[in-house]
Amino acid sequence: MTLPYSQFPLERALTGIKEAGFEYVAWGTTHKEGGKEVPVIAADAAPDAARDLGSRCRNLGLKPVLMFSGIYPEAPRAVEVLTNRLRQAAAAGIPEVLTFGHTRGGNRALWVQRFKELGPVARDQGVRIVVKQHGGETGTGAACAEIVREVADEGIKVNYDAGNVMDYLRVDPVADIKKCAEEIRSFCIKDHRLFPKDEDCGPGLGEIDHYRLLAPVAFTGLTIPLCCENIFAPALPRPKDPKGVDALARRAREFLELVIQGLQA
Repeated sequence: MTLPYSQFPLERALTGIKEAGFEYVAWGTTHKEGGKEVPVIAADAAPDAARDLGSRCRNLGLKPVLMFSGIYPEAPRAVEVLTNRLRQAAAAGIPEVLTFGHTRGGNRALWVQRFKELGPVARDQGVRIVVKQHGGETGTGAACAEIVREVADEGIKVNYDAGNVMDYLRVDPVADIKKCAEEIRSFCIKDHRLFPKDEDCGPGLGEIDHYRLLAPVAFTGLTIPLCCENIFAPALPRPKDPKGVDALARRAREFLELVIQGLQA
């Protein structure tokens, strides 16, 4: 994801991700441009703006695979914003739009109602909405899968965030993922540690066993993006130089490649 580079310009994020050996990219939320936080793509931007950014990514050798919606499903303008996000994603050639709920929980019945409305829109655009865990009533993969199954639309699926599952609810993601594996279409990759400090961190630097985590989806026949949302080292300050972020991005990629190779050997 460009998210770990949020304190730097988007262009620097993209070049750093490419130099760290990645072939794919997920668009984060905002980046510092001239000292100001600027959205990667504004919620009300025309699809052409997303198409242009998609072309920029591909010209650098990066294929965009996921973008944030920037809105909770129960928000008053959620249907309007998510509809435009789906159009943006389609224009950019991005297969997935990510959403999630408030950490204090949300209105499940309203989620189902809105996802049933948005599912056909997503499929018409050749895109899907994926919902990840973010505390509250949708803090586990099992809970998100229950919503997705009630909606029963291929345009609405699960994104799995093991770090959030462990962080917000202290639930074991290795056990939880087995309850939703068949609904997962992408991951927000982050790890989590409880010692020496309670915090999220980069994959392989926390307490989550990624071999066991990814095993339930390793042979689905699907192409499942593993989007690195947090790549940072626990108990250490985040790099102030983008080259330090590049090094952590490379380490995260190499770790995940080893895990995947081991599982599929």
